[in-house]
Amino acid sequence: MWGLAKQTSFGSIEFELSGKLSLVILFVGLAIDVAAIIPFLVAKTTVNPMKPGRASQLVTSGIYKYSRNPMYLGTLVLLMALMIWLGTAINIVFLALFVWYITIFQIKPEEKVLEELFADEYLNYKVKVRRWI
Repeated sequence: MWGLAKQTSFGSIEFELSGKLSLVILFVGLAIDVAAIIPFLVAKTTVNPMKPGRASQLVTSGIYKYSRNPMYLGTLVLLMALMIWLGTAINIVFLALFVWYITIFQIKPEEKVLEELFADEYLNYKVKVRRWI
C-alpha cells in the first residue's frame, strides 16, 4: 500500500480532514482488536491464529456475538485507516486482496479445526454469527 501510494497519484482521496479521519479509523481498528483479544485472555484460550488446534474454549461473547473474526476485522479497519492516511483510493484493491487472502488461507482452515474441536457448538455459532460483520 505504501509503495503504491508513493508511485502513483491515481485515485487520490486526500481532503482536508483525511488525517483526522484516518486517526479516528485507526482507533476504531485498535478498539476492535482489543475487544477481540480480551475475551480470549479471559477464557484462557489461544489467540495464536497459527495454532487454532490449541483452542481450549469457543469464545462467543462480547464482540464475537457480531463477528466470528473480529481480530481480522480490526486489522482490515487498520488497513483502511492506512489507505486514507496515504491518500490513494487505488489501495482499496489491497483491502480486497487482504479479505480474500485471509478468508481463503486463514479463516477457512481455522473454521475446519474449530468444527472438529467444538462440533455442533461451533456449527450453531456459524449459523448465528457472520464471518466478518
